[in-house]
Amino acid sequence: MNTPPALNGAIAANKVHHWLRAWYGADVPEAVDLDVVRQMLPTTPYGKGVREIRPPVQFNDDAFEGLLARDPDDPEVWGIAYNGTVSPQRQRFTIAHELGHFVLHRDRQPRFNCDKESVHSGHETMRLIEREADDFASNLLMPGDRLREWISNGRIDLHVLSAIAKRFQVSFEALCIRFIKFTPQRAILVYWDNGYAKYEWRSSSAVRTRARIRRSGDPQEPLPGTLAADASVEQAWDGVEMSAAIWCPEEAPT
Repeated sequence: MNTPPALNGAIAANKVHHWLRAWYGADVPEAVDLDVVRQMLPTTPYGKGVREIRPPVQFNDDAFEGLLARDPDDPEVWGIAYNGTVSPQRQRFTIAHELGHFVLHRDRQPRFNCDKESVHSGHETMRLIEREADDFASNLLMPGDRLREWISNGRIDLHVLSAIAKRFQVSFEALCIRFIKFTPQRAILVYWDNGYAKYEWRSSSAVRTRARIRRSGDPQEPLPGTLAADASVEQAWDGVEMSAAIWCPEEAPT
């Protein structure tokens, strides 16, 4: 007998999409209605022992990101809070992230306080569950079957990715990260902030072939010859073709 795969963010989100298709029939909206997901989950196997997830409430504090908590007076009721000062797209991702904690982790503890640093600076267990909740949110808000359909019709540039982000009602940054994790192409996403590299994401094929960005120091500054290093370029949504060797030292010059 085959052992079923352990539940993770992608598997759980795909199952929720299966239930949503049954809920809606053929007319599933492009942007997932998180209120429908919230109301539906207690009626599914993922909501066993829970009667209600209350509507999310705003908590406006710059240091606050999101919260999932069990009602101390009623263990069959859970609630979500989110930062109402951020963009609507970020609010959606936070709520989806907290629903991920509900599905994946609520048996471990009665309360999850999520902030911007937990994924990077928390202890190992905290970092793991935060990443799992992020994975659930990404797969829930940006399902792979639709993303595959929308990126398979031609050349990918920032215009295409921005349009897809709007259809999913997610941030451009979240969509770019999802694309990098999803694409079979060798691709690397670099996030620049005030002239320095904040982080990079590599696609699975880029990791497999050991492609990585050339390091120029710490902190990482834009590499000479790239658009990122050209102070006259504010935006380049269409992109420019150039040798991968400019970015990646392992690549042959072309």
